[in-house]
Amino acid sequence: MSEKLAEFPLDGHGPLYRQIKRAIADPILSGTFDPGTRLPSEDTFTRIFNTSRMTVNRALQMLADEGLITRHRRNGTFVAAQIAEHAVMELRDIADEVSDTGATYRYQLLQRAKIKTDSLIASQLGTRPGSPVLYLHCRHLADGVAFIIEDRYINIDSVPEAAEESFSKTPPSRWLLENVPWTRAEHAVTAINASEDMAQLLDLPLNEACLRVERTTWLADRPVTYVRLTYPGTRHRLVGRFTPGG
Repeated sequence: MSEKLAEFPLDGHGPLYRQIKRAIADPILSGTFDPGTRLPSEDTFTRIFNTSRMTVNRALQMLADEGLITRHRRNGTFVAAQIAEHAVMELRDIADEVSDTGATYRYQLLQRAKIKTDSLIASQLGTRPGSPVLYLHCRHLADGVAFIIEDRYINIDSVPEAAEESFSKTPPSRWLLENVPWTRAEHAVTAINASEDMAQLLDLPLNEACLRVERTTWLADRPVTYVRLTYPGTRHRLVGRFTPGG
């Protein structure tokens, strides 16, 4: 028996795809494979288990659905990092959230545009349609893997200095926390399926489950910003902590 076969022994119980799933899961759950370990390719697994690629793919997809592995179309299959927790009731710099997981943070500004609000964004910001806002479309990465997509609208009437900031190097969450005080915030959390654009940016299968946090913040009675943060559902957990009367 080869070394690869010895690493992934089958237990002989039940359908082959479930045996393969357990054989790959065991060294992950036991800690033999550290988070971030690159696993063999589908083609290699088909030779290890002497089966079809379809059977291997089914086993790997089950492991991905359970959050044990991550699959990237171009880079391969990896043992998943520890699921990241986010305090949904707190306003934090996304870079700090990534650092808390032990990963290296990177930020990409995908689009920056001055626009006028439509009725939907105006209602979220509590302004009139046509009010000027700065729209920022961003991607945040952890160890080179997509972590969050950010779609942010900053009310230029409330924060005129934002119109002069390029945000090419400074993420908007950090800039706002450092430059604009806030007095209240409203959060909403929804479950969505990844659209084609989301799936491409987050390196997920189409219609994969995602978590979306929508947040509006104010300074006194002035709306400051509205943001939609989209997280891959299998890699993140949103946490709220409360105290009596809080």
